[in-house]
Amino acid sequence: MGERKYFGTDGIRGRANTHPMTAEVALRVGLAAGKLFRTDDDRRHLVVIGKDTRLSGYMIEPALVAGLASVGMDVRTFGPLPTPGVAMMTRSMRADLGIMISASHNDYADNGIKLFGPDGYKLSDEIELKIEAMMDEGLDQDLAPANKLGRVKRIDDAPPRYIEIAKSAFPKRLSLKGLRIAIDCANGAGYRVAPTTLYELGAEVFPVGVEPNGLNINAECGSTHPEAVSEAVKRYRCDIGIALDGDADRVIICDEKGHVVDGDQIMALIGLDWAKRGRLNGKGVVATVMSNLGLERKLQAEGLTLERTKVGDRYVMERMRAGGFNIGGEQSGHIILKDHATTGDGLMAALQVLAVLVEQGVPMSELARQFEPVPQLLQNVRYTAGKPLEDAKVKAAMAEAEAALNGSGRLLVRPSGTEKLIRVMAEGDDEALVKRVVSDVSAAVKAAGQ
Repeated sequence: MGERKYFGTDGIRGRANTHPMTAEVALRVGLAAGKLFRTDDDRRHLVVIGKDTRLSGYMIEPALVAGLASVGMDVRTFGPLPTPGVAMMTRSMRADLGIMISASHNDYADNGIKLFGPDGYKLSDEIELKIEAMMDEGLDQDLAPANKLGRVKRIDDAPPRYIEIAKSAFPKRLSLKGLRIAIDCANGAGYRVAPTTLYELGAEVFPVGVEPNGLNINAECGSTHPEAVSEAVKRYRCDIGIALDGDADRVIICDEKGHVVDGDQIMALIGLDWAKRGRLNGKGVVATVMSNLGLERKLQAEGLTLERTKVGDRYVMERMRAGGFNIGGEQSGHIILKDHATTGDGLMAALQVLAVLVEQGVPMSELARQFEPVPQLLQNVRYTAGKPLEDAKVKAAMAEAEAALNGSGRLLVRPSGTEKLIRVMAEGDDEALVKRVVSDVSAAVKAAGQ
């Protein structure tokens, strides 16, 4: 596969107004993607665009729109809408392409462009590489004639449509009446739709992180800073806290005592509930190599499997589609429920947790620990030179570590995709051994990378 110039593991991402996150690159993405998805049949072609609340969205969106319209694509812009909402609306409106402008859980200074095909799924690596190749063509090539330019409209009914789809994923027989729910929307894309959905299902809602100003997305709030929702739960005496990230495709829960529940526990909770109801497909759950060994053991004890993939929600989704699974996700809170959405959806996942909470009638703290997590330690080792993972001493240290853990744990050593970092993670039943193993391997990596 060719070397990527613009696209990373999750679309194009970078600091706003510096390469590749400039108006010019956005214009080129619009031109290239528009040409690629334009067919020769005599119909209007449609692209839908949503965004989060970053200031730079006001720069990126018009540039994309200009590129798309200039090659004859009609465009509908939604304004702030969660990433999964854009994926849904791409399918629902029979669009040729969906685009989300967001840098997810990063701070406001970054932004990104994610593309969805007509089926609502993220584009494959092959299609992204084709778009990249076309982005470097001249800006005046293959444009639409003056009478075939695209028309552009802002449409306001996308958020209410997403709210209705989200509500329909909550069991009809249940209601959130009587529940006090704190929801932290990270001053991001879910700031209107998430509290409204919970309110319309009957809950008493205490929203935080719902005052976006373009610069405060994910700032000391949202799923990457769960202390904000934990504090709100205690302050308002809530039954549960829900924290979304900036584009609302991931979620972290906290119980009524303010204790945080990560993505592994959420997957166990929903997966085991669905298995009990005969709703779980594929006889298991898909997660990444980072998910806790405790989750794997819990599922195995119930006769279910845990399939592991590389880190990244797109790899989880690819495995789910290939193996017919309908639940997958990441420890960080990307939860993909394929029956309801084609990508991670924080609100949908939270609604499934709420369904179990209402159905069982017990406090969230009793549901929060589905399994006892195995001690897990992750260390990031910076290096300056060479390829430490090919060093003989590093290989020897890893082999020794594997032997020491011998079936009672696991070691994972992997390079970062974006910086000169090696991530060393170990987990096992013996916490002291886990610490020693991580320390030994990290020291070897550090020595080799100087």
